[in-house]
Amino acid sequence: MGNRVPMIAGNWKMFKTCPEALETARTLVSLTAGVSDVEIMIAPPFTALSGVSEITGPTGIQLGAQNLHWEKEGAYTGEVSGAMIYSAGCRYVLIGHSERRQFFGETDETVNRKIFAALDAGLKPVICVGEDESERDAEKTFSVLDKQMEKGLKGVLPDQMGSAVIAYEPVWAIGTGKTATPEQAQEVHEYLRKILAARFDDNVAAKTRILYGGSVKPDNISLLMALPDIDGALVGGASLDPETFFKIISHKT
Repeated sequence: MGNRVPMIAGNWKMFKTCPEALETARTLVSLTAGVSDVEIMIAPPFTALSGVSEITGPTGIQLGAQNLHWEKEGAYTGEVSGAMIYSAGCRYVLIGHSERRQFFGETDETVNRKIFAALDAGLKPVICVGEDESERDAEKTFSVLDKQMEKGLKGVLPDQMGSAVIAYEPVWAIGTGKTATPEQAQEVHEYLRKILAARFDDNVAAKTRILYGGSVKPDNISLLMALPDIDGALVGGASLDPETFFKIISHKT
């Protein structure tokens, strides 16, 4: 892992009312008070961001949003800009999550636009890539990742990648209970690092954190984190319960 600080990120998706989110945040702050060797980030729903920020702000827990629009402002009913989520306390934002691609028409081109919108707003993009089950079965994993990385990172400069995080999400392992074997995950993470080296340089590749996301749980996190090119996890369902999420953060079953 070198000098890369590991990150454990929790994506709360469309769960938790404002009171529920605040209570979860308070519990997580209490549980993680002594954690210093891993960066923790949580991405609550938009409605809870400001309130959660007041709880996590004085701590080491970072706040992220689950999405943003590529425009700074305008007549885009239902959308949220980078400046808006930054002002709510966010410093990270998920971009191109597989559910956004699957259900809401997210493309590599919109991912690219959103990356620049995030950077322009002072946000650190967590850029999600990954293949679905049919693509893996057809042995297209690497070609899918090549396309997502090439189009998604178009025009991004080496120094801009310094604030970005890559999250590998094998779509077939999200919410299905299936998990890529440690060997499968490491193979893909190593490949993604090679793409970064070829697109930018070895220094960017060595410094960029690549998270694994796909049914991460307390009983598999230690195996995943032991691998050289896995720098943390993007956790979905298991991040909703603060006790379970803390076990993942501390790599304990």
